[in-house]
Amino acid sequence: MQKKVAVLQSNYIPWKGYFDLIRSVDAFVFYDDVQYTRRDWRNRNKIKTAQGEHWLTVPVKNKGRFEQLINEVEISDPHWAEQHWKTIAMSYRRAACFDMMEGRIRALYEQAGRLDHLSAINQLFIAGLCPLLGIHTPLYRSEELGKADGRNERLIHLCQAVQGSHYLSGPAASCYLDEAAFAAAGLEVSYMSYAGYPEYPQVHGEFQHAVSVIDLLFNTGTDAIAFLERRAA
Repeated sequence: MQKKVAVLQSNYIPWKGYFDLIRSVDAFVFYDDVQYTRRDWRNRNKIKTAQGEHWLTVPVKNKGRFEQLINEVEISDPHWAEQHWKTIAMSYRRAACFDMMEGRIRALYEQAGRLDHLSAINQLFIAGLCPLLGIHTPLYRSEELGKADGRNERLIHLCQAVQGSHYLSGPAASCYLDEAAFAAAGLEVSYMSYAGYPEYPQVHGEFQHAVSVIDLLFNTGTDAIAFLERRAA
């Protein structure tokens, strides 16, 4: 029986495609013992507001820490979660399903505000938001699964560590994945497509796909999973 695995760095309140990738596999591995990249999705994401798209950025310590791993990144302002939640609540309070989702998402922010490492915060949100989308894929951490030398070798090792037979990769990795090495290890490779997501009723102006998944949840509530499953023809 085939077992699909995805391996990806944790992001802050990611967009719906990230969760669709998790939904599409049998095991998902947070790949956070790799180098942190600045000005990326690791510590920031976008929401919609009445003034347009707005970046929410988790403040982190990165000065002089150019080679730190994602799971080593520390928070620099302990009040960030309260500030982010205030902006979110103000922006989505008129969304159709805000009242339905407000308590559970606010509770995640209250928990996140007590954490001092970015990786733990990201993983908390992703693990907490998955059930709201009807996703129950087992989640693993790469640092708990051992290592191998080389980019492709590490990915192969992680797939094997969770008894995977099929590696589902993000589309950007097609330029560096050594598919022959995966095949030699008995692993099939395929690439996720993020095309064809349908639009949904959305507050604040023209529709945008590339915003945090909380936009989908506040606007569609328990119907959110349908907008991952139902791709436009």
